Amino acid sequence: MTQLPASAKYVIVGAGVHGLSTAWHLAMELGTGDDIVLIDKTAPGAGATGIACGCVRNFYMTEPIHALVRESVDVWNYDPVLLGFQQVGYISCGEENQISEYEKIHKSQNSVGYSSDLYVGQDARNFLSSVWPDFKHHTIDVVIHEKLSGYAGTQQAVDGLTALCERHGVNIVGGVEVTGYDVQGGSVRAVETKTGTIEADVVILCMGAWIPAHWEMLGKPMTLDVGYQDGSFVEGKDMWTYWRLEEGEVYYDGPYYTADNLNPPVLHIELMNTPLVDPTTGKELDDNIYVYWKNGTERMERPGIQGGGLPKMIGPDASVEPYGHANDAYQADASFADEFAAAMGMFMERFDGIRPDFKERRNGGIGAFTPDNIPIMDWILPNVYMVADSNHGFKMTGIGKLVAKELAGSSPVSELQPFRFDRFERGAAYGSGTTHSPWV
Repeated sequence: MTQLPASAKYVIVGAGVHGLSTAWHLAMELGTGDDIVLIDKTAPGAGATGIACGCVRNFYMTEPIHALVRESVDVWNYDPVLLGFQQVGYISCGEENQISEYEKIHKSQNSVGYSSDLYVGQDARNFLSSVWPDFKHHTIDVVIHEKLSGYAGTQQAVDGLTALCERHGVNIVGGVEVTGYDVQGGSVRAVETKTGTIEADVVILCMGAWIPAHWEMLGKPMTLDVGYQDGSFVEGKDMWTYWRLEEGEVYYDGPYYTADNLNPPVLHIELMNTPLVDPTTGKELDDNIYVYWKNGTERMERPGIQGGGLPKMIGPDASVEPYGHANDAYQADASFADEFAAAMGMFMERFDGIRPDFKERRNGGIGAFTPDNIPIMDWILPNVYMVADSNHGFKMTGIGKLVAKELAGSSPVSELQPFRFDRFERGAAYGSGTTHSPWV
């Protein structure tokens, strides 16, 4: 069905990875998708989902996230061929000052059945050399190897999730731009769009960078007082903060394999006290290192490596339209290509001098982050449920599975409890550890 119906029991707004996952899993919970309409202002995967690097990892200091990503891996493994999931693992590297945090992460991951190994000191360096014999260790003192993690091809994932929705009877309608909500008695009676009005019993919001606009349409406050778990308190904090993402590709005909000739794990390196130095020129490009990369050829004409660096904060206001690569304001910094290529050469001999092979293309995307940069999954009106993923994307497809259980069931889902909106008022907001990343 391509036309907007007059009504539906469940109206899901936003056909990115979370909208698609929620719609598919809700249809499975209900036994049919006949009562579910998924709308998007453009089409499935038109926002951040369609340009993401697609990494699926569980390297977080916020321990409740570990159970969410465990559910996500189950979602990707429902049909890894259809969804384009490569379960190659994920290797995170840190310095001596991060050892205690790595130990906590490792313990928490394994406690929820997310298998990982921890290596410290020389064992960490020996492990890295066993995977990549040309690895240059520098100041790496601790490593976590997540065995269940990996990555998914973005377009393949979008196509696969869309197919699963359609297989279960979900009505996906593209080209439907929401203009407002008909709120009566504190609940939404209908969703107003440029195409027409659709009455709804339940509305589920899953629209990534567009969620602040919809939050405001519903009359919700754009600032709030936030209490953190460490006892600190911030008055009048912005409800939403936009961050600009930096990702790209480098052509490489290597091929890029492990010592055992296998597709290698995703590699993540964050070193707070080690400067990023271009091994070709000897020039210091930054006073710390944050980089990740993996095999990635989906948007490339020949084999290459895809990855990224630390996102850059924009602030509470951003021009979301046009989104991504089409927006001149949010392209990667001119220095990004130099820094990404330098980091590759700094840690693996095979990548020395690879800068000329960086794929020069438009590279932009932004995300809307919550006050503590951690997802919110909760009812924000009696019949409006919000999935605000804080740009965690592919790592958290399991949110849709858990939200569907909550929507179709009669009781709250325990894995979602740590991510309720009232945590800010309760003094239970999450803080950060030894990281420059907003994702904690």
